[in-house]
Amino acid sequence: MINIKEFNMLLLRFLFVLLLIIPVMGCRTFFNGGVLQSEILKAKTKVVPALLHLNPVKPVYTLGKKEEVIVVGSGFVVSKDGYVVTNEHVVGESKKVKCILSDRREIEAEVIGTDPFTDIAVLRLPPHEEYAFVIMGDSDKVQAGEIVLAMGSPHGLARSVSMGIVSMTDRYLEDPRGVISVFNNFIQTDAAINQGNSGGPLINLKGEVIGINSRILVGAENVGFAIPINIAKEVVENIIKYGKVNRSWLGLNLQEMKAITEDINKQGVVIADVEIDSPAYRVGIRSGDILVAVNGESMHARFQEDLPQVRRKLATLEIGKEVELTIQRGDKEEKIKVIPDIYSPYKGQEVEFTEWGFTASEITSEMMKRLRIPNKNGIYISGVQEGSIAKISGLLAGDVVLEIESQSVKNLEDFMNVYKRAIDNKQPRVLLFVQRGVVTRYVLIKNVKEEQPAIKIMEEGRSTPHE
Repeated sequence: MINIKEFNMLLLRFLFVLLLIIPVMGCRTFFNGGVLQSEILKAKTKVVPALLHLNPVKPVYTLGKKEEVIVVGSGFVVSKDGYVVTNEHVVGESKKVKCILSDRREIEAEVIGTDPFTDIAVLRLPPHEEYAFVIMGDSDKVQAGEIVLAMGSPHGLARSVSMGIVSMTDRYLEDPRGVISVFNNFIQTDAAINQGNSGGPLINLKGEVIGINSRILVGAENVGFAIPINIAKEVVENIIKYGKVNRSWLGLNLQEMKAITEDINKQGVVIADVEIDSPAYRVGIRSGDILVAVNGESMHARFQEDLPQVRRKLATLEIGKEVELTIQRGDKEEKIKVIPDIYSPYKGQEVEFTEWGFTASEITSEMMKRLRIPNKNGIYISGVQEGSIAKISGLLAGDVVLEIESQSVKNLEDFMNVYKRAIDNKQPRVLLFVQRGVVTRYVLIKNVKEEQPAIKIMEEGRSTPHE
C-alpha cells in the first residue's frame, strides 16, 4: 500500500518530469519541420531566384606587371531591370563580370560603379528582360539574437545557405590603412560566411535583405560581418544615378573621446590628425583640437562605433560651400569657416608600362595619407619587374616620378605623353627626376636592355668557375 504522502511525492515527480519533456518536445517540433523550418524555407525561396554566382576577371598589378585573374564572389539583383549589388573587393577594377543566375544561365554584366570606402559595387545585367529581385529590409531594426541566413557561393559552392543569429548590430572594424570601416559599422553574425560569400545577401526570416556579406575574422569559427543594407541603399542609389559616390573632404582624421578622457560628460570628437594641404589644414585646424559642432549641429563620438556616423555627416557636406566648424582648443571654443573639397578615390588609376617593365598609379589624397607622400604631384611607382629596363636603370617600387625629361609630371597623362614619344622615337636615354623617401635623385632610363657582365664566383677548393 502507498500512503497519501508517498503518492503525492510520486505525482509531483511525474509532473516535474512532464514539465521538462513538454518544452523539449515543443522545441523539437519547432525546429524539425515546424514553424521555424517553414520560415527558413519561405525566406530562402524568396531570395534564391535573385541570387547570383559571380566570376569577375580582375586586373592585378604585381611586381610591375599587369595580370588577369578569375575570382569567385556572390551578388543579388535589386531591381527588375537587372541592377546587381555586390562587394567592391569582389569586382574591383573589372569592366565585365560573368554572372550565373539561379536557373544556371550565364550572363555577362557591366560594372556600373564601385565605392571602396563602403566596399559596395553595382553591376547591370542586360536590360532585355525582367529579373527576379530581392526586397531590402531595414537594418536599423535588426536586433542582436535575431535569426538570419547568409547566402552566396562559399568557396565557389553556388546557392549555399547557412543559418545563425545576429551577434552584434554595430561592430566597428579598423585596420592599419583605416579603410575597412570608414563610413559604416558592420552587422556581426555567426551564420557561416566564407570566401566566395562576399557580396551575397544576409537575410531575415521575412526574406528581406538586411546586409551584404563582406568580411570574416581569420582564425575564428563563424565570425562574419555584413554591411548594413541601410548604408548600402544610399550608396547604390548614387552609383546608379552618377556612376560613383561624391563625398566632401576636409582632411580630418578622427578619434573617439574615450581615447583622451574618461570623463563621460566631455562632448565632441577628437581631431587626431589633419592632412597637410587639406581644407582644414589651410584654415588652421590642428591635431588635438576637438570638433564640437558642424553648422551648429552637435558632433559627438564617445566610442569607436560612433565615428562612422560623424564621418558620414562630414562627407555629406556640400562640396565648395562654406561650412562653420565649432572647435574646442584648450578651454576656448572657436568658430572656423572652411570650404570642403571633393573626396578623392582610395587609389588612383593604375597602368602598366610594358616597354620599360613597371606599373604606376596616380596619387590621390588617400594615398598621400597612407604612403606619407607630401603632395599629389607625380606618379607613384607601384611595381618594377625583375630584369626589366626600369629595374636595370635603377627605378624602384615606391619611387615618385616628379619629372620626365625636365618636364613636370602632375598626373599619369603628363607622364604618358612624354613616355609614348620616347618609345615611338626610340629615344635611347630618358632622364627621370624622382623622390625616394625623403630624398630626390635622378634616374636615367636606358631605353634598350644592355648586357650585364656575368659575375662568376670562385669557390674554395675548385679550379673552375661556379655560378
